[in-house]
Order: sequence, then C-alpha cells, then structure tokens
Amino acid sequence: MFDRRLARSTGRLLFWLALSCLAVVVPVSTLLVWMDPNAPRTLSGRLTAVWRVSAETLRLGVATGAPLRMLLSVVLGLVALLCVSTLVGVITTGLGERLAELRRGRSTVLERDHAVVLGWSEQVFTVVAELVAAQLSSGRGVVAVLADRDTTEMERALAATLGAGRARLVCRTGSLTDPGALALVAPASAGSVLVLPAEDTDADPEVVRVLLALRSLTGAQDGPPVVAAVRDGRYLPAARLAAGARGVVLETDLTTARLLVQSARRPGLPAVLRDLLDVAGAEFHVVAVGELVGLTFAEAALRFESVCVVGFLRADGRPCLTPEPGTVLGAGDRLVVVAHDGTARPPVDRRRHVDPAAMAPLVPVPGEPVRVLLLGWNRRAPLIVDILRRTARPGSVLDVVTGPDDQVVRTPPQDLPATGRLTVTHRVGDLARPETLRTVDTRGYDSVIVLGPDGAAGSGRPDDRTLLTLLVLRAREEETGCALPVVAELCDHRSRALAPLGARSDAVVRGELTALLMAQISLDPTLAPVFEEVFAARGGALDLRPAGRYVLPGREASFATVAASALRHGDCAIGYRAYDPGGVRGDDGIRLCPDKSERRVWAAQDAVVVVSAAPGAFDAGGDGRDALPRMRRDPDGSDSSTNGPQEHR
Repeated sequence: MFDRRLARSTGRLLFWLALSCLAVVVPVSTLLVWMDPNAPRTLSGRLTAVWRVSAETLRLGVATGAPLRMLLSVVLGLVALLCVSTLVGVITTGLGERLAELRRGRSTVLERDHAVVLGWSEQVFTVVAELVAAQLSSGRGVVAVLADRDTTEMERALAATLGAGRARLVCRTGSLTDPGALALVAPASAGSVLVLPAEDTDADPEVVRVLLALRSLTGAQDGPPVVAAVRDGRYLPAARLAAGARGVVLETDLTTARLLVQSARRPGLPAVLRDLLDVAGAEFHVVAVGELVGLTFAEAALRFESVCVVGFLRADGRPCLTPEPGTVLGAGDRLVVVAHDGTARPPVDRRRHVDPAAMAPLVPVPGEPVRVLLLGWNRRAPLIVDILRRTARPGSVLDVVTGPDDQVVRTPPQDLPATGRLTVTHRVGDLARPETLRTVDTRGYDSVIVLGPDGAAGSGRPDDRTLLTLLVLRAREEETGCALPVVAELCDHRSRALAPLGARSDAVVRGELTALLMAQISLDPTLAPVFEEVFAARGGALDLRPAGRYVLPGREASFATVAASALRHGDCAIGYRAYDPGGVRGDDGIRLCPDKSERRVWAAQDAVVVVSAAPGAFDAGGDGRDALPRMRRDPDGSDSSTNGPQEHR
C-alpha cells in the first residue's frame, strides 16, 4: 500500500516525504527544548523555541511573531529550498551526463597530425602497436581508435597488448559509417587514417561505406593519406575509387595466401618480413641520392657500410627496384634502401672489400616439380591453389585433405581445370586424428601448408584445430625422424607461442603482414609505390636464396662480396640467415643490413635474403603471371587491378 501511494505522483511523494520529516523533526525538537535547562519557562516560549529548532533543521527560516510573518518565512524557505535543490540537480545531471559521455568515448579528439585507426579486427593490435611505437619515438600526436565497441573494452584489450606506460592512445566509440561519429576522431586534421576490415561476411562493403563517409568529411582530394584493406578482391576497385587518389587499398586474403605459398618453400621468410616491416627492425627508407648522381646502380649499391640499396624512385615517383647494374642515377632520383633507421649516411666506397675470387660462377638454376600437402580449407585456400597452379613447374602435385566440417564452397579441388603444371587430388579426413596422416607419406612432400577455419565461420577460437593438426604433424616428425617443412596459418598472434613448430616449420599470422604494411605506408606515404612494387605488381620480390648461389661454400668472404655477386644475378642482397645445426627454428640466425666489411665463412646451408629481380614465384620456374592487383589507382585514374605482366626495369 505504501509503495502504491508513493508511485501515484510526484506531489504525493513530496507529501509523504514532508510528513515523514515533520514526524521526526518536530518530536525530536520538542524533546531537545524540554530537556534544555535554559529553555523558557512559559509554554508559549517553549513552543517558540520548538519552532526555531524545527525551522533551522528544515531550513525554513526562524522568523517569529505573528502567524502571517511565520507563514511568509516558511514560503521563503520553501522557495529557496526548491531553487537550491533544482540548481544542485541540474549540476549533478550535467556532470553525470558529461562523465558518462567521456566513459562512452563520445568526446571529440582535439589533437592534430595524429594517427586514426577505424575499425576493429585481429589486425588492430599489430597496427596500433606499430603506430604507438612510432609516435612515441617521434614525439608526435596520439593514436585515436574509433570502433563500434565499448570504449573500456577496447582500452583494456589494447593495454593488454601494448603493456603499461603507453598513454598516447585514445579510444572512441561510434558507427564508422556515420560522419558525425567519424568527426569525433578529427580525421581532417589527422596525419594518416587507417581503415581495417572486420571479421564478418559484410566486412568489405562496410569498408567501402567507411571510405565514402570519410570522403564526405575530408573531400575527394584533400585530407590525410588513407590506407585501407579489403578481404575479397571483388571489392578492391570499389574501395580504391572510394579512397581516391590519396588512398592505398590492400587485399588481405591474397597477400596472406602468397605469404603462405612463399613461406612453404622458404623457411624463415615470415621472420624476415616482420623484421622489415615493423618499427623496431630494419626497414625500407627513401633517401636522397646526393653526391651519388651520375653513378651506376652497381656503384651506388657498394657506397654504404650498413645500408643496402635495393632500387630508386624516379623524379616522377615511379619505383625502379633491382634495376640493371649499369643504370645511371639521375639528379631527381631518390634511393630506396633497407636500413635500421632513415638517418642519412655519408657514402663510403666499399668496393675494396669485394673478393671476385670468392664469387660463385653464374650457373642457371633449373626449376623442379614440387609436391605440396594442403591440410584444411578456408576462403584463402582457392587463392593458394590458384597461385600454385600458375607458378609450379610442370609435373607438380598438390594433395588436399579437408576436414569433415570444412565447407569447400569456392573452387573445389576436384573441379579445378587441368593445366599441365599441377595435379590436384582431394580427400576428406579428420585432421585432429593421427590415423589420418599416417596414411599419407609426409616425407615425400616438399612443403606442408596447414589452414584453419575462418574466424567468422565457426567458434571463437579458430586456431584450436590448427594447433591440433600441428601436434599431429609434430608427432609424425618424431615417428619418422624427418623434419617436415610446415607452414601454418594462425588467426591470433598469441597462438604463435603455443604452436608446436619444428626446425623447418613456421607460422603466419593471418593479416599480420597487411597490418604491418598499412602501418608503414601510413607513417611514410612515399613508400607506397615501393611496397606496391615489392608485394603487388611483382608478386612478392623478397626471397631467401642459397648462399652457394653467390659465394663459394667454405670460403671466407665479406658481405660486400655477396652483395656484388647478387648484383651480377640481378638481385639485391639485404641480409643473410646463418645455418645453425642446433637451431630450434628455421628463422634463427637471420641478420639484416650487416656491415659490408663483415667477413665470415659461408656454408652451403646459409641463405641470403635478397630482393629478387624476377617475380617471386613458388620456385625458379615461375613466369610472373601471378602478379597481384595494384594497391592504388593509377595517376590517370585508370584501373590497374587486373593481373598481368608488369614492367620491372
């Protein structure tokens, strides 16, 4: 009954509150007055004292005298109480709403020249970590992240990855396709904007919508450089048109598929790429030619001690990587180098360290057919099969084993057209059971590729099945005593530490290479044509080649000798991987940008990291027909996303 009376109206609630106060205040005030030894002796005096005590308690005024005067005092006290209470309520409500808005991440970022990351996916941790490290080292603005997620949840997830002390990070929440929400992170005044794809099936159309919303804020031609990524190549032209001339769009699935294929034949290549593309290791830089104008490329390549020259940018911005050794550098050219920092170094002639007697003779390396085992299936599997079909030597074999729950919905292996290059077989088996692989002679394969289910297609931990498959392969290695050349695709970067990888095994984190590329391009937009040439137009020019191709095994020689010999083959050497019989992993011993004067005895098992002149195919027999779509629109606005041979020199 009491609850129903209070719920009827605000006036009824005020009445009961007033009645309750009077029921407590008046009796207590009466007791205080009657217990006071100095209280008036007369009844009227004591009633007046009770009135004063009660009025002071209720803040109603203490005027005494005529009843009208006391009534006016009560009215004045009630009005004052109402005004003060209203003022306190307004202030409290305003502060509460403002604090709630701050907690929700709805305040506008006031920084300038900051980095803006739009979207949330597994790539956000790699991208933000690289941007924060670059911002801290350069002392520039903050990194602002906008996603349709809870701000506290984003901050906690990023803090767990970045560690303590990384305070130059701001998270905001809102719809990425809403220009009003985009304005919270001030993209027009940002130094760069990165658009990440989500995990769901509508991720790529969402990226196009975000680019259009961003365009409505900054304009078609103005604004900061924009770097975006899509998963499906069908949306690449639309994303490129939405990004405009200042935008660079990457295709994550095709880039990951190529990295998996290359890593299957080149153990240690993912570690080289991570070192080249992260902020901490050696990186690509563009530096002025300076006093090297008029020299040939071969002469300029041996003019630095710990800097590896891999090409140059023409005055019009066109990249020219691994050019002919006799190419002359012009006045408007800029060198493309690999170095641990972009600090300009004075040229020093290192040709005296070259020992021609230690160089290996120029001998053609014929390509051989390969046998590849593909375990698992996802949306990148058709791309991997297509790359193998176009790059493998005639007579190569691809055996595909998919799990019973895998949905082979795109280009089933049994429906692939015969090309004469690759023979494809397909069967179904439980990849988590050792019996499935015991029926396969794993020792007869040149490489094994392990794929996990797509992140949005199954459970929240798609790496579980991949880790189980790697365990079975590891047990198979112990049974046969033969190390398997395995490369596994992982979704979560934290799973790499858990993966049971052997000496010839490696792991590729899905989208990590694309995330590193996006961060590098956003930090230095002049590198966009360089990465486009390395990873797109030429289909991946980085490679690990046997050291015996460049220097005689067992001979002591300087790295300058290796670099000079690589130039004779049309390659640019940027480092090496020393063979270590006791090494646990295939990426042990990798060293980039060593001193040209460094001397060591080169073993036949050593490998040289090069930027190759020929397209980086699966083996030496590739013909370059697997070139990736370009990442940007051509200056004339034409569409260059179609595959085809590109001019490399």
